[in-house]
Amino acid sequence: MDTHGHKIFGVTGWKNSGKTTLVIALIKTLTERGFKISSVKHAHHKCDIDKEGTDSFRHREAGSGEVALVAAGTRWAIMHECKDEQEPLLSDVLARLEPCDLVLVEGYKTEPFPKIEVRRAESMKTDPIAPEDHFITAVASDTPQTLGAPEGLPLFALDDVEGIADFIINMMDL
Repeated sequence: MDTHGHKIFGVTGWKNSGKTTLVIALIKTLTERGFKISSVKHAHHKCDIDKEGTDSFRHREAGSGEVALVAAGTRWAIMHECKDEQEPLLSDVLARLEPCDLVLVEGYKTEPFPKIEVRRAESMKTDPIAPEDHFITAVASDTPQTLGAPEGLPLFALDDVEGIADFIINMMDL
């Protein structure tokens, strides 16, 4: 996979396993430690980052293929319509990101980059992913005693954000 010079590390797992909660905690922890972090979130369901009735929504609705929204000097975004296009590859998204120390990726289960698998006893599905994905480098679980890691992989408590951050820093040579 072409990462466009970015170091990437993923957080993967089944729906409702705690991926987003862990990614947010890792972003906070790593930025507090002085690292510049970017992130990519893959949503399997149809969602819209814009709201009906806003001017930018109306631009898209009128047919604009891309709308750049600049919000009074606080942030900006480009919304790209995929009307007659396939969903972009992760490498296409990475190409648009600015240089940073690490890109944390949530989702993209089948992509070839190092990941931590998140397991939660209350998830909709609890089958381990790691045995089938050799890019999974560790497991984080809310019940390590029953949802343990495959032999040889480090196992973290799901709320051990500092330990997981240390693991990522060492693994990614940050």
